[in-house]
Amino acid sequence: MSPNVEGPTHASAPSAPVLAAYSYCEAVTGTQARNFAYGIRLLPTDKRQAMSALYAFSRRVDDIGDGTLPPEAKLVRLEETRALLGRIRAEEVEEDDTDPVAVALAHAARRFPIPLGGLDELIDGVLMDVRGEEYETWDDLKAYCRCVAGAIGRLSLGVFGTVHTGGLGAPEAARADEYADTLGLALQLTNILRDVREDAANGRTYLPAEDLAKFGCSEGFHGDRAPAGADFAGLVHHEVRRARALFVEGYRLLPMLDRRSGACVAAMAGIYRRLLDRIEREPEAVLRGRVSLPTHEKAYVAVRGLSGLDARTISRQSTRRRI
Repeated sequence: MSPNVEGPTHASAPSAPVLAAYSYCEAVTGTQARNFAYGIRLLPTDKRQAMSALYAFSRRVDDIGDGTLPPEAKLVRLEETRALLGRIRAEEVEEDDTDPVAVALAHAARRFPIPLGGLDELIDGVLMDVRGEEYETWDDLKAYCRCVAGAIGRLSLGVFGTVHTGGLGAPEAARADEYADTLGLALQLTNILRDVREDAANGRTYLPAEDLAKFGCSEGFHGDRAPAGADFAGLVHHEVRRARALFVEGYRLLPMLDRRSGACVAAMAGIYRRLLDRIEREPEAVLRGRVSLPTHEKAYVAVRGLSGLDARTISRQSTRRRI
């Protein structure tokens, strides 16, 4: 069930050690995730702190998977991280603990109804990376994306909460978790397209094997040009259409959020939708380097989100579908 809350469940001000832990997590977020940091700056302080704690813990998990340790050592580290999550869930982390990420996440989990099981799912997804799993079909890849990104959407919803909106019926509002999950899938598929060459250099292929075969791209991507005879543009446009459909469905979450939470989600999703536009216009750009947006375009997306324009548009579209 989605939490129907607009603010924290514990309103007391954080102690000095907790504030220091949050500051550490915000520093990690600001340096390691510019798009994410750009979106969460639109949140009130308590929610921004909680989202930074979630990001810092998630980043730790990702860094284990992406690091240079041998697979056996990565498996050990991931299980140690899962054990730490268990301590957080059991409220066994004290405010003077030496791990600032654990301190911040433990406090955030007391403040907000965060479904911490989503971080277990993230660990499961990174374990799939460590084991070198590949994906034959979109359904196979979707299961992975739900672990590493859909779960993050549901975790974030625990911080944002939902609000009752007059134009939304109870059955629609009850689907908030589903929409958050779907929006996470849209962001992850965009990431996969953007990072296709970087992932190939690290020995990873995420796009479904049946799609690669259909467009003559089964040889993989190891240079700044598509494989000879491959329809790389056709492959990219196929995946872009899939991502756009996910964005359309996931954006139905926006009217269920308060103004600043909705602005945050609209900003992050809007940045990725524009990345998708760029990738669609010039598919082979992803083989030459990382596609990104200039700061002024990110600022425009943030203003659009803060204005509530995206949320109002989605709300009108949802109303028309019900009529």
